[in-house]
Amino acid sequence: MIGQQNRQFPIALQFARQLVGRQGKIRSRAAFKLNKGGAESIPPDSAREQSDGGEITGKPGDQSLGPTFHEPTLQRPASEGQLQSVGPNGKTLAMLRLSQSPTDPAFVQNPYPFYDRARAGGDLFFWEEYGQVCAVSHQAVAALLRDRRMGREIPPECQPEIPARLRPFYDIEAHSMLELEPPTHTRLRSLVLRAFTSRRIAGLGPEITQLAHELIDTFPASGPFDLLDAFARPIPVLVICRLLGVPADRAEDLLDWSNAMVSMYQARRTREIEDQAVAATEAFRAYIIEVINEKRRAPADDLLSQLIAAEEDGSKLSTDELITTSILLLNAGHEATVHTMGNGIKTMLETGDREIHEASIEEVLRYDPPLHMFTRWVYEDVTLYGHDFKRGDQVALLLAGANRDPSPYPKPNLFAPNRVGPANVSFGGGIHFCVGAPLARLELILAMGALFERCPSLRLAEAPEYANVYHFHGLKRLMVRID
Repeated sequence: MIGQQNRQFPIALQFARQLVGRQGKIRSRAAFKLNKGGAESIPPDSAREQSDGGEITGKPGDQSLGPTFHEPTLQRPASEGQLQSVGPNGKTLAMLRLSQSPTDPAFVQNPYPFYDRARAGGDLFFWEEYGQVCAVSHQAVAALLRDRRMGREIPPECQPEIPARLRPFYDIEAHSMLELEPPTHTRLRSLVLRAFTSRRIAGLGPEITQLAHELIDTFPASGPFDLLDAFARPIPVLVICRLLGVPADRAEDLLDWSNAMVSMYQARRTREIEDQAVAATEAFRAYIIEVINEKRRAPADDLLSQLIAAEEDGSKLSTDELITTSILLLNAGHEATVHTMGNGIKTMLETGDREIHEASIEEVLRYDPPLHMFTRWVYEDVTLYGHDFKRGDQVALLLAGANRDPSPYPKPNLFAPNRVGPANVSFGGGIHFCVGAPLARLELILAMGALFERCPSLRLAEAPEYANVYHFHGLKRLMVRID
């Protein structure tokens, strides 16, 4: 059925076997917000509409780690005055207000009709459950990603009070380049980019291809199996381990810690999830310190050793920054790619479009991206798209909504592997554009190419379901069979 390849990744095969058959940990939750003492429930409800009565191009920036997982939890909507937005006809209108629980089962399975309804009211709308103005058109999202009057770092006067029990988690996040702006962001980004070169990424190509074939060799000859555990999860985590120089035999631990940490930025957040995230953070931190100490004793040709050398030679990275950057790269290096690969394979099996090339991978990223929301803080009073933003406001950029905008993408709900159009915003933009985008694209094109070449009779064994992980968007599992 499937031709065997020379096996050179015994740890990868062991890791895949450990993942296959593991029970999913995702459970349906109510929506929550962080209050001073912890989490406060906002029960899910069905969607309902409440209608109340010049593009800004930011300064071009350098690239850094892109949108991955750090987003605010839900807030109850504050009392709002009249909001305004620019409608599709260019006229200033009362801003559309919409209510939609992000944990509602129908929304989790298909959020795109909600985005379409929101976009019909203009570039911006007000999402009641988040208590925020959201950008949903392609032009608004692309522009606001680059507008330097906004950013990721929380203004000092808006810093929240963090409960003591959550401090271990937020102490790590405090040094994340994803949450910082220049000059600190510039310093951290430059150190990562110095080692995260195109040559280093391209050099991983043969290993990614070989790993994909090794995993395909383990597929069962008959009966259904979960392609996420057998294929999509092992590849990104093992590749980022190799790039950073982290032992691959701890990949399962890294995956568990990462999943626990990113759950802090999902709408289903609970006190239990918070406690699990803190425990994972402490375990992850302790392990990374061990790895860093070992790299200091015996440097190798890997990204982590280069970051350590930069820290010691130029005193550029503090130990806390080094720990956080390592955790961020490990988390960011696989989380979104797993979702993208799973969503993309699902789409191609459903549509029958299985040809893998650069354009089809871009369409996979546009059509069903792994991250749907990316927020930014407003740093100065400014009027954009008919709305008066004030310093300290937040605006949520709906990346997936922008990718389904019919203005730049005709028939946006159609998966078109050879589509021509503007760049999608799945990797963000501006100074926080994803530095890992070349690696993610390489993993997708090589792994998915090997999969469909080796398994032409691959088909779905059951209807796939998305997990309750908004504002991420990924599958619970992907059950397939090979005829």
